Amino acid sequence: MRLSTKGRYAVMAMADLAKNGHADGVVRAVSLAEIATRQEISLSYLEQLFARLRKSGLVQSVRGPGGGYRLAKGAQETVIAEIVLAVDEPIRATRCIGHSSPKGCMMAGERCITHNLWEDLGDEIHRYLAGVSLEDVVLNRTGARRRAATTEVGVAA
Repeated sequence: MRLSTKGRYAVMAMADLAKNGHADGVVRAVSLAEIATRQEISLSYLEQLFARLRKSGLVQSVRGPGGGYRLAKGAQETVIAEIVLAVDEPIRATRCIGHSSPKGCMMAGERCITHNLWEDLGDEIHRYLAGVSLEDVVLNRTGARRRAATTEVGVAA
């Protein structure tokens, strides 16, 4: 499965916001221009993404001097799957029109022989992204590093 730039850039921008939205323990708004510069993403593209993120309740806009965006909830509470879905990026690996669609991807309307394989893969990807928070990304606790940290905490307790 391939995630488009829309989903990848939204996650990059939100991770940047989570990392840079604090100064000396105080929550601060981060401008899209700052994020665009650090992440090398077009400002106009970020504006489109953040309109969707705001509409989904993942960020809050702050007007005026020093304005920008902040996370609507903590980085530990914001999961990657929410971000990807907020920018209308479906998490599926089949070539069919709709997830779990009875109408398949073949010309006659039936499902291809590998449909269930790709549908299950899409479900696994969604499950993984739903289990990773922005905090995990910022602290580099994804994949094996996350499992190792969880195991160490379990052993230490």
